Amino acid sequence: MPPATSLVSSGSFPDTLAFERYFLAGDFVVGVGYGLQILLRTLCTSCLWKQRNRGWKITLLLGLLASLLVVETTFAGTQSRITQMMYIEHRGVTGGPWQYFLDTQSPLIAVLMHGSPFVLTFLGDLLVLWRCWVIWSAFSIRVAVVVTSIPAVVLAASFAIGVLWIVQTEEPKGTTVPSCTAYYTISLALNVLLTCLITLRILSCRRKLLELLPEAHRQLYLSLVAIIIESAVIHPAFAITFVSSFGMDAPINQVFVAFASAAQQVATHLIICRVADGKAWVKQTPRQTMTSVKFASRIASVAPRQHQRSSLSQERSAPLQRSRSDLDAIPRLTGRDS
Repeated sequence: MPPATSLVSSGSFPDTLAFERYFLAGDFVVGVGYGLQILLRTLCTSCLWKQRNRGWKITLLLGLLASLLVVETTFAGTQSRITQMMYIEHRGVTGGPWQYFLDTQSPLIAVLMHGSPFVLTFLGDLLVLWRCWVIWSAFSIRVAVVVTSIPAVVLAASFAIGVLWIVQTEEPKGTTVPSCTAYYTISLALNVLLTCLITLRILSCRRKLLELLPEAHRQLYLSLVAIIIESAVIHPAFAITFVSSFGMDAPINQVFVAFASAAQQVATHLIICRVADGKAWVKQTPRQTMTSVKFASRIASVAPRQHQRSSLSQERSAPLQRSRSDLDAIPRLTGRDS
């Protein structure tokens, strides 16, 4: 048997090998995330399709799901194709697969690999911004306009920088690093801001109504699961790890970026699932909860009165019952006594 030979280029460094390993692991994470999204998307689509005649919002959500499916499929297919080109078709390139990846940013397939997650991120951020508006406008439209104006401006800035980054992907990689870092940082800041705004609004309402609402309403609108899904906290949790590792130029960022992208899409589909099931917050939610609280308070105030009335009636009827029993105890007069 001939001695085994290494396929690693002599010019490869430990960091380069780590980038290659983590890139391949990231491709696996993309595949798993894509399968999970297909499952969630099927559930959401089937639920929304039954309600397609309810209004334009349902139709818009169905269109959003279809768009996410097309873009996510493009991203997963492009990622697989890039991996095939790096590790199979051009594995003998000087510097190894990672060097080939860095030197081939201009082809259309590389632009699609960066553009697809950009579109997915924008659509996901837009959905969370809409949910933030719905939750805040349920209490006050004026306050909601002020609160959501800042995230809207940040979203516009993120979109502009993202477009600049995609355009620069056709240039050498060194020129894309500043715009890429700025885009990921602004996108993370936007998601953290939206998550905090939604969480604070629900928690403030939860503190006031937790002891007054019935169990069904508490589980539906104020539970921990509702807060996690409505605020899309899953995505910022993974995005923080990715942006931190990306800023340090750590090779493991190739895995974290795949987790962050999949987490955002999972969070997006969980929000749509709650909307489809009628469990998500709407503008009428505070009004419905307050109606339930008023109804419960009326019942609580009427119950003691009814109990007091029943007690009084029992006390009034007690002497009458005793007098009747006394009369029954007196022996009846017979005819012999007459």
